[in-house]
This record gives sequence, C-alpha cells and structure tokens, in this order.
Amino acid sequence: MRYVILLTLTLGLTACDQVQTAVDNTARQTAKGAVAETLATRFPQVPQPLITPFTDCIIDNAGALELREFARAAVVGVTDDTAAVAREVLSRPETQQCLTSAALARGLT
Repeated sequence: MRYVILLTLTLGLTACDQVQTAVDNTARQTAKGAVAETLATRFPQVPQPLITPFTDCIIDNAGALELREFARAAVVGVTDDTAAVAREVLSRPETQQCLTSAALARGLT
C-alpha cells in the first residue's frame, strides 16, 4: 500500500515539474521578443547580428522577476522600466561573459 501511495505521489510531482517547465519555457519565449525589441530600440550600439545572441544571454541570466518584467513588456510594450531591467542584467559578469562569447563566435569583437 505504501508503495502505491509513494508511486502516485512521485508521478504527481513529475507531472507538476513538467507543467512548471512548460510554463517557464513559454515565459522565456514570450520574454525573448520583448528583450530583442528592447535591444533594437533602446540599445543602438548593439550590432544587428548580435541582437538574437545577446537576447539569449539576457534571458539566460535574468531572474524570475526580471523575466516577468520582460514577459509583461511583450504584452504591453517596451518601456523605460524594461530597458532598465535589461541594463541591470547586462551589467552582470555572467552576462558580460556570455556577450563576449557570442560576439567572438560571430567574429564581431
């Protein structure tokens, strides 16, 4: 009996993890559009070929609240707050390393 309960709980938690992963992936995809628009309109120094890789770097290094701001911007539009959040994520050492790697990979340094 304990085995059946444990198995049921395990399967239930696995389903929850799959749903959470799907929600996270959807939020990240939605946020990417807003980040790309933010880079294109608010950061003119970013070369066009680097917008997509830089967007990926920002999304990969953003926290949950930052991703929520980007997802919100995808719905209501990019604002100064969106640009400020992007600027904050861009300032992080991990993001800077990602940006450098992306630029080097495309021969744009």
